[in-house]
Amino acid sequence: MTQTLPTAPRRAPAPFALSRLRRALRCAALAACVPYLSLKVAWIAGSRPGIPEGSTLLDHRALMIFANGLTVLMDGAVVVLVLLLTRPWGTRTPARFLVPPMWAATGLLVPIMAGFPLTQLVRAFDGGLGGGSGDGGGAAEPFLDEWVFGVVYTGFIVQGIALGCLFVLYARDRWGHLWRGRLGDLPRGHGRARRATALAAALLALCPAALHLLWATGATTGLSAARIEERGTDFAVLEALNALYLAVAVAGGLLLACGWRPALPVKVPLALAWLGSGAVGCWGGWLLFGALTTLGDSTGRPTGTMFLTYAVHVIIGTLVAVVAARFLAERARASAAGSGDGA
Repeated sequence: MTQTLPTAPRRAPAPFALSRLRRALRCAALAACVPYLSLKVAWIAGSRPGIPEGSTLLDHRALMIFANGLTVLMDGAVVVLVLLLTRPWGTRTPARFLVPPMWAATGLLVPIMAGFPLTQLVRAFDGGLGGGSGDGGGAAEPFLDEWVFGVVYTGFIVQGIALGCLFVLYARDRWGHLWRGRLGDLPRGHGRARRATALAAALLALCPAALHLLWATGATTGLSAARIEERGTDFAVLEALNALYLAVAVAGGLLLACGWRPALPVKVPLALAWLGSGAVGCWGGWLLFGALTTLGDSTGRPTGTMFLTYAVHVIIGTLVAVVAARFLAERARASAAGSGDGA
């Protein structure tokens, strides 16, 4: 008499049984949100820690409350993402509810994680003459005390590192099969739309990349009077980084769409496309939002060139993200067809 052995229980996804590393990353990410949220809530409530006398933040109380309330919600979303990546219910969350906000968080944190340490390093070598914080307001009339940037941006860097590591671990467990192999191993065909989209993004990136390089090297073409006045080494570093983000996004999109460098692991162009498109599209969207909120302020009003540059950034980032999304969708369909199930 034969006996059918019971099927082994299905192994639970990684977020159900957190390792010490993931627990430490979760604690670090949540703790890093506290200083920023505390400051923002204090400002909304009417307290003024870190806001000096004469700051432009005190000129428009309603706008300050709106902007701070929005950023509180954005940093609160980081808390939700951290919990989603480390709780059992996170494994059941549809990708469409996880990936877009994670992409946005990446795009907003990466420029800070790269820009703040680099500008501090440059300041250390040029005697501290950075020429503005990079967030508005010239050195003659700062809108925030200097310590605020150190506290807030350090928190953002910790958030970015911890959240990024958690997402990589989560994505490896859930979708790791989609980025295995090398570009040369992938089947050809069915990529015409991806190639057209990647090429469109590359062509669109030429003008803003040229502008950022010009601004980084001292040109003032297309800059507002306020931006010209606050230029310094910080400004040059940040503009050079903006050009680099465009190059990274375009490189990732073209590699995924055209299959160049066949020996390259698939995860490399995917990482380039993810980081580059997020930094270009989401940070460009944030700058575009800032430009819209200063349209009524003659001293800080952006020029049409600046406004158009930010808008093109959003378009380029979106196009490259679409290329990566279509690439992953095609691999997921091929994987499902090859395994004989519809997972």
